[in-house]
Amino acid sequence: MNAQEAKLSSVNINGVDVPLIFEHSKILPVGEVQIVFVGGAADGEKRGLGVLSAKMLNEGTKTLGNVGFAQKLESKAIGLSAGAGLQTLSLNLSFLSEYQDMAFASLKELLSDPNLTPHTLQKIKTRTQSKIARKQDDFDSVAQENLNRILFKNTPIQEPLIGDKESINAISLKEVEHYLNRNLVLSRLIIVAGGDMQEEAFKQQIQKALAHLPKGESKARLSFKAHDKADSITITKPTQQAFVYFGSPFDVADQSQNYIAKVMSFILGSSGFGSRMMEEVRVKKGLAYSASMRVNVGGVVDYTSGHLQTQLENKDEAIKVVKEVVADFVKNGATQEELDSAKAFLLGSEPLREETLSQRLGAKFSYYFRGLPLDYNKRELESIKALDLQTLNAYITSHQEILQMSFSIVDARPNEKK
Repeated sequence: MNAQEAKLSSVNINGVDVPLIFEHSKILPVGEVQIVFVGGAADGEKRGLGVLSAKMLNEGTKTLGNVGFAQKLESKAIGLSAGAGLQTLSLNLSFLSEYQDMAFASLKELLSDPNLTPHTLQKIKTRTQSKIARKQDDFDSVAQENLNRILFKNTPIQEPLIGDKESINAISLKEVEHYLNRNLVLSRLIIVAGGDMQEEAFKQQIQKALAHLPKGESKARLSFKAHDKADSITITKPTQQAFVYFGSPFDVADQSQNYIAKVMSFILGSSGFGSRMMEEVRVKKGLAYSASMRVNVGGVVDYTSGHLQTQLENKDEAIKVVKEVVADFVKNGATQEELDSAKAFLLGSEPLREETLSQRLGAKFSYYFRGLPLDYNKRELESIKALDLQTLNAYITSHQEILQMSFSIVDARPNEKK
C-alpha cells in the first residue's frame, strides 16, 4: 500500500510522552509535520499577543535574519511557518524527502534562536495595525465582529484574536518572550506528521529537534456557551447595501449526535442553492443575492450562524423572512426529499475533504483535539447513511434554542439612504 491509516502513539522527549499522530505515505516523496502547542491566542494576557507572537516566529532567526533564513529554506523547497488559533500555537513544516534532515535542523534553529528583536516587533506591529485598519472598511468583518460580541459575551472570543489598535500598541518585547516561553513547552505539545518517512526514524529526529524545549505546564482545553438571550447591534457606515449577520445558541447534549447537526445544517442553510434559507430569501423573495446559515458544533462553543446582504430598503423584510424560515424549520422539520438530497451530497463529497496528505493530517488532529477517534469521518458517514427522517426531525424540533436569534447589522447613515 502507498498510504497507511494514521495512528495515534506517543514520542518521549525529555521524559514527556508527547502525543503523536503519524501517517506513513509513499504516494509522494514529501513529508509534513505540524508542531502544535495548546494555548494559542486565548492564552495571551493582552488581546492580539498570541497572534502577534506567532507572526514573530515567521521572521527567521537572530543569526540569519528574516531574509537569510527564508533564502536558506527556499533553496531546498522547505516550508516553515507559524500561526496562532484560539487554542493553539502551531508550526507547519513541509519538505522533500531528500531534504528531511535539513528541514528538522531548520526547525530546531528557529525554535532555539527566534528573531525576537525590537525592530522585528515594530515591523509586525505596523503590519498588524494596517490589517486592523483595513478591517474597519470591510463591512462583513465589522458585522461578524459585532455578532461575536453578542454571541460570545464574556469569553476570549468576543473580540478579534488579532487584537485592536490599543492592545497592539501596548505589547512589549518582554511580553512576547514570556508568551513564547510559556507556550513552547513539551507539556502542551501535540505532533502530527506524515509522508514518506519511517515512524521510528521520525521519532529520533523530532526528539533531537525539540530536545531543548522545557517541560513547562499543560493547558486545559476551552469550552464556552453561546449567549442565550436574543440581542441586536446596528451600526451605520457609508454603504449601499445592508450587511446582516445572525446567530443563536445551539445546545449539544450528546456529541455522538453531531452528525445529525451536520445534516440539519446542510438542509437549513449551509448548502447554498436548495437550502431552505437560500430558497426562501433569494429564490422566492428575491431579497438577497446570497443567504446562508449553518450549525457549528465540535469547537469551543456550539452555535448557529448565518449572513446575507440585501438592499437597504429590504433589510427589515429580509430579517423577518430569516426568522420565519428558522421558526418553520424548528416546528416542522425537514422533508424526505431534503434528507435524501443531503445524504447524496454529504456521502459523495465528504471523502474528498481528506484526499491530500495535508487534509488528512489536519482532519486527524481536529478529531484528536476534540476527543474523537481518528476514524471519526468514516463513522460519521455511516451514521449519516443510516439516518432516518423521524430521527432527524426529532433532533431538529428539540433545538428550540436556535429561535433565540441575535442580529448584527451594518446599515447606511440616514442621510445616505435614498
